[in-house]
Amino acid sequence: MSDAEKGNKVYLYSITMVAILGGLLFGYDTAVISGAEKGLEVFFTQATDFQYNKLWHGLASSSALIGCVIGGALSGLFASRFGRRNSLRFAAVLFFLSALGSFNPEFLFFAKGVPTFNLFVSFNLYRILGGIGVGLASAVCPMYIAEIAPSHIRGTLVSWNQFAIIFGMLVVYFVNFLILGHHDVADSWSAAIGWRRMFVSEAVPAAVFGLLLFLVPKTPRYLVLIRQEGKALEILTKINGVSKAAEILSEIRETSKEKTEKIFTYGVTVIVIGILLSVFQQAIGINAVLYYAPRIFEGAGATGGGMMQTVIMGVVNITFTLVAIFTVDRFGRKPLLIIGSIGMAVGAFAVAISDHLGLQGLIPVLSVIVYAAFFMMSWGPICWVLISEIFPNTIRGQAVAIAVAFQWIFNYIVSSTFPAMYEFSPMVAYGLYGAICVVAAVFVWKWVPETKGKTLEDMNKLWRK
Repeated sequence: MSDAEKGNKVYLYSITMVAILGGLLFGYDTAVISGAEKGLEVFFTQATDFQYNKLWHGLASSSALIGCVIGGALSGLFASRFGRRNSLRFAAVLFFLSALGSFNPEFLFFAKGVPTFNLFVSFNLYRILGGIGVGLASAVCPMYIAEIAPSHIRGTLVSWNQFAIIFGMLVVYFVNFLILGHHDVADSWSAAIGWRRMFVSEAVPAAVFGLLLFLVPKTPRYLVLIRQEGKALEILTKINGVSKAAEILSEIRETSKEKTEKIFTYGVTVIVIGILLSVFQQAIGINAVLYYAPRIFEGAGATGGGMMQTVIMGVVNITFTLVAIFTVDRFGRKPLLIIGSIGMAVGAFAVAISDHLGLQGLIPVLSVIVYAAFFMMSWGPICWVLISEIFPNTIRGQAVAIAVAFQWIFNYIVSSTFPAMYEFSPMVAYGLYGAICVVAAVFVWKWVPETKGKTLEDMNKLWRK
């Protein structure tokens, strides 16, 4: 069969590859702090005009998440008013500016290398700027992919975005490792130069992402919303073939009333389920592990140094994300979420018990890795798949924005409270996360509908029932 009859897979995969670079930058930006936070702590501890304590450090380590909440909340407005593609272009600019500003927060206003409270504020403003980019990308990348992907492979293609997030984290773990070289994460070189180089390294992938976005089209569903059906049909034909494209365009046309339908047109339940999916993805505590991985592994007595163990965990995370990618459209969304929740609970409780018994070394380290691995094959990718596809076309932009904003709010709550909670008792921290994993499994089993194989237009019919 020709491309005109069955669609051009190379074209589809090329578009997807560009879109998931937003996911890579999402992972890169949120995880870069894991290597930089100790050097940053030593740098600001030298300040003479304020006392830099654990509370300030928790804020510095998680300030980007404030921006993520803002970006997530604004994503629906941006996606509906400016389009999915232009929203991603704006996110790329924010990533680039944040990388340069975090590298040199003294720019124009402050003395180079002199830690002060005002410089602390400046640094965090640049991190918040990057966070807004992350918040936008986290909502719009899965939405963009879902709106161009054929229904039978949509779960797989959206899951690649999570792979890119985890790959971005692994890349930055490795980049941080290379930047440190023979230095310690908390020595004078790391405090003066190391953390700066870690942040500025993001400028390269941000620039590449921004440039490549000039080569991809707007999504067909957005084009229909802005009354450009001819262009929408052209893109649908390239992806799906002539006959299928006409059928999909007809379905999109019937459900394209985004500018007139209200957020609760399909009831409160769909919004609540979307919000709770986001809340549980964060409340199970995964980002506390990802952001503070080197410190956790050192505390657990890992051999080879915390940074090396973190790189190893990154490889494991990628491997298990691939498990989700190749099974999500075969087994469905719900089974993977339930299995993942149970596996995470086992890993979290094992870490808690290890701490209670005073065990160090292999057992707690493996338990942390098991906990993260089960997240990567379930809540990591599948939550984004569901958020991108569960809402009807007519309210998707608004609903995704609400769900993603809640996701980043709880990400911030978990990440900012973890250092103090971990210092008080690792057993309490991981015991709490394990209990939430059990509740998450019950929630998915009872409430979340299976969306495998359904078109985005089918969501209108599903929730009208």
